[in-house]
Amino acid sequence: MSENENNNRPPASGTPQKPRDKELPASMRWMRRIKKLFSFFFTSCILLLILAAGFFVYLRAQTLPVTKMLQTSQMYDTHGELIDTFYSGQNRQVVTLKEISPYLINATLAVEDQHFYDHFGVDVKAVARAAVVNVQAMAKVQGAGTITQQLARNLYLNHDRTWSRKIKETVYAVQMEMQLSKDEILTNYLNQIYYGHSTYGIETASELFFGKHASELTLAESAMIAGVPKGPRYYSPYYDLKNAMDRQKIVLQTMVRSGFITQAAADAAGKEKLTIQPLTKKKPAAAPYFRDYVRSLATDKLGISEEQFDEGGIRIYTTLDKKAQDIAERVVTKQLADKPDLQAALVAIDPRTGEIKAMIGGRDYAENQFNRALSNTRQPGSSFKPIVYMVALQNGYTPVTLVKSEPTVFTYDEGRQKYTPRNFNDQYVNANIDMRQAISKSDNIYAVHTILDVGPAKVIDLARKLGIDSPMKPLPSLALGSFPVSPFEMASAFGTIANQGIHHEATAIVRIEDASGNVLYEASPKTETVLDPAVAYVMTNLMESVFEEGGTGNRVASTIKRPIAGKTGTTDTDAWLVGFTPELATAVWVGYDKNRDISTVESHLASPIFAEFTEQTLEAIPPKLFPVPEGVNSVYIDPVSGKLSNEDCPNAHLETFLAGTEPTTYCTGKPAKPASGDDHKGTPKGQNGSWWNDLKRWWND
Repeated sequence: MSENENNNRPPASGTPQKPRDKELPASMRWMRRIKKLFSFFFTSCILLLILAAGFFVYLRAQTLPVTKMLQTSQMYDTHGELIDTFYSGQNRQVVTLKEISPYLINATLAVEDQHFYDHFGVDVKAVARAAVVNVQAMAKVQGAGTITQQLARNLYLNHDRTWSRKIKETVYAVQMEMQLSKDEILTNYLNQIYYGHSTYGIETASELFFGKHASELTLAESAMIAGVPKGPRYYSPYYDLKNAMDRQKIVLQTMVRSGFITQAAADAAGKEKLTIQPLTKKKPAAAPYFRDYVRSLATDKLGISEEQFDEGGIRIYTTLDKKAQDIAERVVTKQLADKPDLQAALVAIDPRTGEIKAMIGGRDYAENQFNRALSNTRQPGSSFKPIVYMVALQNGYTPVTLVKSEPTVFTYDEGRQKYTPRNFNDQYVNANIDMRQAISKSDNIYAVHTILDVGPAKVIDLARKLGIDSPMKPLPSLALGSFPVSPFEMASAFGTIANQGIHHEATAIVRIEDASGNVLYEASPKTETVLDPAVAYVMTNLMESVFEEGGTGNRVASTIKRPIAGKTGTTDTDAWLVGFTPELATAVWVGYDKNRDISTVESHLASPIFAEFTEQTLEAIPPKLFPVPEGVNSVYIDPVSGKLSNEDCPNAHLETFLAGTEPTTYCTGKPAKPASGDDHKGTPKGQNGSWWNDLKRWWND
């Protein structure tokens, strides 16, 4: 067979051959290539979709980087008024979307991200549009970053202009869109964004520029604020008001084009006169010593870290009354005006609750932050004596127990020790005096005689129950206040007397909430009855005489317009007045820091500080008598004999006793003259003093 025949032989059956491309017509060859290309692209797309799906699943499964939005913590007084704010670098108050004006939300969306609710973190249309504009201008004149991308950059990245940062920003934005709702992203953005002047977030920006909450912003105000973040140095009204107003008009017109408002609304807002708050430096904090005390309580005892206190956005609700605090600061400043080195401390407590209402730790916090109100380094002097006398009332003494006031050498420790107290200026009556006279004139002989009689250990025990924790020793000098205590302790102790023997633990913090409103701490102060109410009342009644004629506090009697009880105390270096009304117990200390003696004039300054502060603080509260508890009787007494008075014993005065301890005999053997409606002077009122008690109860009711 020839070669040509072999070439022309048909193929064996069952093995068909595909025609070669070159053997096909041109049109068929092109179709085959298109199919191959389509198959390649289709396969590639499937693979890309699989990869993309896997990538998105991976992003969905990954947690976002840990971040913390620094927030400003705030401290409030008992009426909800702001005392101070705390922040470290970023002044911010976080609010919810519902607490932000819709005008501000729409203005922000209009100028920052009009399609925010439509994209998935990256606005593809905006990217394409920006690319065209930038190519035409041969420069970057328009950006395409979404609100989500800006938030991702602010939270997780820096502001470097690099491709790697931009890629990371986009990835984080997509991840955020997958894990957070649109409203959550927008809320975070509006709380995170910087508005200049160390102000972060819309709430603090609204308060800075317009002195109002973000929820109260008008359209005009919203447009102004929404324009600031583009360039706080250029568009803040504090730097350039014209630039800020021009930017406001641009924001308004953008809102019109975006369909958020009408042109008429924009025109009206553009004409609205804005009242921009003056930019002032942060004012000195109110109650700085109290503020420091609250910080120490929160961080040392309540488990709040310093970082959380300064940057956690917590809200601390306190017991302070800013009005009372302002009065205290004014009064102290006034009384120490011409005494440049003299210091003072003041603590005021509501005896009914134990809540601290005012605290002064010194005359100038900026100069010296040492809190003298909490310092237990100063002797209370005679202001400590009421504690001694209350122990005495519980151990057989009465207000008419007589002790001779004369120079005396006391022996103690089973005769092994001697103690020789002296009265102020060595003044002695050299006659018997009763407890009321001993308190009003601050007689030291009576006090030492009493403490040695009843036992110093009992006095220390009562002092502890009243709230005094400072170290003390059972010595005779304890009666004269020789062991240092703090004004804080003295105010708490006297508040217990004012509250009829019920001791409330002194409280400064009512509640602490975190940034979300969750309660981190709520006060539950201890309350305990530590003293018989009748004993507390009798001592209160005795201490009222301190402000009467002849008493050591008489010089401020004209200032005081209400029933008040208290006790002065003076040492070579310290001057005190601790006292109370039914609503307020206050301890005032005056002295020098460096063991410098005070002058006679300076020793009298504690009284006017106490009197003026008390009267001004309670000005709006009607005067109120101290409530009379059960177990108290009032009778007229002859001051010479200490017995019941009748017409033969002139100068009688009404005295209060624990029921059953009042005198039962008269000053003379003559029977008592029956009481009449016209004649009360010098007439015994009976052992129960019923009309006096009824009068007091009527007044209190």
